[in-house]
Amino acid sequence: MRVTWDIFCSVVDNYGDIGVTWRLARQLVAEHDVSVRLWVDDLSPFTRICPEADSAALRQVQQGVEVCFWGADWLPAEPADVVVEAFACELPAAYVDAMAKRERKVLWLNLEYLSAEDWVEGCHGLPSMQPGGLAKFFFFPGFTAGTGGLLREHKLLSERLEFQADAQARGNFLRSLGVEPVSNARLISLFAYENDALASWLDALAAGSQVSQLLVPEGRVLSSVQAWLGGELLRAGDQVQRGALQLHVLPFVRQDQYDRLLWCCDFNAVRGEDSFVRAQWAGRPLLWHIYQQDEGVHLEKLEAFLSLYAEGLSDDARAALCDLWRAWNTSGEMTDSWNQTLKVWDELDLHAAKWALEQASRPDLATALVQFYLNWL
Repeated sequence: MRVTWDIFCSVVDNYGDIGVTWRLARQLVAEHDVSVRLWVDDLSPFTRICPEADSAALRQVQQGVEVCFWGADWLPAEPADVVVEAFACELPAAYVDAMAKRERKVLWLNLEYLSAEDWVEGCHGLPSMQPGGLAKFFFFPGFTAGTGGLLREHKLLSERLEFQADAQARGNFLRSLGVEPVSNARLISLFAYENDALASWLDALAAGSQVSQLLVPEGRVLSSVQAWLGGELLRAGDQVQRGALQLHVLPFVRQDQYDRLLWCCDFNAVRGEDSFVRAQWAGRPLLWHIYQQDEGVHLEKLEAFLSLYAEGLSDDARAALCDLWRAWNTSGEMTDSWNQTLKVWDELDLHAAKWALEQASRPDLATALVQFYLNWL
């Protein structure tokens, strides 16, 4: 019999939590021959990344994954062999009780948020005893050998390299989104939270000596773009020219299309966790808008990643990278740091490609989870 997995996702920040768990569920089914139920408490965001899904269905099968609505009125369900509690969401009490009573023991995993902080390796894989004799294990994605790795489908990097080497495929893809590539233009994607730092960056791009095509999928950052334009309302399909800057508003796209958008671009500004990881697999310089937390906790996480990611860079490239990321995440002034970034562009571009290869040399997150289960048995 196939091993069964239940993945629970409580939608907190629009698309981050569901984006990660949907990718994980699909990969487990496609590459590890297991049966997966994905429990989601809000299906509306799910239909944005999986348009064929039905937001009103209690149960449906999408790409081999059984997607189930998880509401306040929990209906009894037989627990799976492996239960993944994504990002510390609270499982239904009746389900936990059923886990404890199940004749065949259950592996309970708490899939944590991604972090590069030093303490993560020491906590990865540790158990926590729960009522009813159950143990819950903490599983941390990460960037080092002592963590659970990153989500990465088996053929992801080879598909990326093939796509990036095919100018016609890239052009056709951009045109399918309503973007006509401009010769010798710098292509930049922008997917971020609202950000007061954006205005100075857009000013720098508009005043630049090279044409920049800024591709902005529908999302929260559009309000900041609109403010820079003087309040002009934007919607998918709109294009605006300001100096050397061409703004293109893109429709919200499914995950595989977003991957290709990242692969098309020379520079990717991303947010949260899911798009952050996918931008790293694109092998291009990137800018991360980390999710803001109280008391500046998020800035500690930002510095932890910068410390790891910037290893091997020259002093100039490290300074440019760190200054740009810090300004972006503290509503700082972007012009100087962006101009310094342009001076070390080639080094940052090469470094991004090397970083992706280094991360791909380790087991991916889905494989690590499966291996953890086999070892636990």
